[in-house]
Amino acid sequence: MSGTGVMVQERRIRVALFATHPIQYHIPWFQWLAAAPELDFKVFFGLLPDAAQQGVGFGVGFQWDIPLLDGYRWELLPNVAKAPSLGTFGGCDTPEVGRVLRDWRPDVAILTGWNSKMLVQAWWACIRLGIPRIVRGESNHLAPRPAWKRFGHRMWLKGFDRFLAIGRANQAFYREAGIPAERIHDCPYFIDNRRFAIAAAELHSCRDELRQDWGIPAEAVCFLFSGKLIPKKHPLDLLHALGQAIRSGARAHVLMAGSGELLEPARALMERERLSVSFAGFLNQSEIVRAYVAADCLVLPSDTGETWGLVVNEAMACGLPAIVSDQVGCGLDLIREGETGGLFPMGDVAALGARLVEFAADPARLSVLGERARRRVLADYSVERAGEGTLAAVRAVTRGEQ
Repeated sequence: MSGTGVMVQERRIRVALFATHPIQYHIPWFQWLAAAPELDFKVFFGLLPDAAQQGVGFGVGFQWDIPLLDGYRWELLPNVAKAPSLGTFGGCDTPEVGRVLRDWRPDVAILTGWNSKMLVQAWWACIRLGIPRIVRGESNHLAPRPAWKRFGHRMWLKGFDRFLAIGRANQAFYREAGIPAERIHDCPYFIDNRRFAIAAAELHSCRDELRQDWGIPAEAVCFLFSGKLIPKKHPLDLLHALGQAIRSGARAHVLMAGSGELLEPARALMERERLSVSFAGFLNQSEIVRAYVAADCLVLPSDTGETWGLVVNEAMACGLPAIVSDQVGCGLDLIREGETGGLFPMGDVAALGARLVEFAADPARLSVLGERARRRVLADYSVERAGEGTLAAVRAVTRGEQ
């Protein structure tokens, strides 16, 4: 209030967020921040990918079938890369980011990692202009790294003021790099819980028909693989484990939702071993819930390349438990042994097969685990918690807190 008794509106905090491209999982976060009364929020992208660019790794070109650019302000930066792409470090090259920052004059910048030239350019421009920097990356402490790389991360992270931790393994990565706990804010990885939960509830009455459409035997427990069929996700490990489980007497089936370079090897393995497997192909965001409703349990056999595994959030929001390898980033957060799912040592096919046998033996228990998983992910891994953590970091840097 001024000396004349006139209320003076406090200036909103201007926040610039940098992301290589619109990612379906980020959109609710952007929209939440855009609606925050104390923020003047804008997203800067390096690429709006076409179908071919979006489909790298999926084995099929596509566009996501949900709105990605609604509900928040955004701007596309000029990308001068000779071959714009999402699959290479230099695929987003935006040298004008410094000019854009000078023109817009944000109070703070949020970077979604450092795995792109664009993000490094934005980081360096912010340093030159004295703009505080917050990072929300995915790296975690589970991946073994040589000493030189650990040292490099320690030096690199000195260039940020605050850190948004997506989960426990990501937080451990920052702590091992020497970041004080008070500079790390919880910003859990999440999906649009409400959209998935509502869609699953609406489709539940069609579960039998969905299973029939994919040839899932009525008496079988259906284990779902959802994602790119690529080496880091180890889909063939699941099929080998399925064969072991079936030979042990388990009534088990695998539904594989996705496409990629290992699709044909997976089909060949199924035919050679005569496994009970259905291939759903690539399923877009509006279609994937059908697979979660048809299945009984998600399986994610990935290695440390799976820095989180948001398909686990999706499955749990739809009421499924999950079996994940001990190298999947979300395991420390989402998997409570015997309560929301289970873990197994990555690459240990025998151990995974034993888990399939265990989970297939009691379908009623899977329903109980799935309900507990649903409650956990809806309560603790939400856009509200991520937004509040982001706000806390923004407030801290704009107040000059150390």
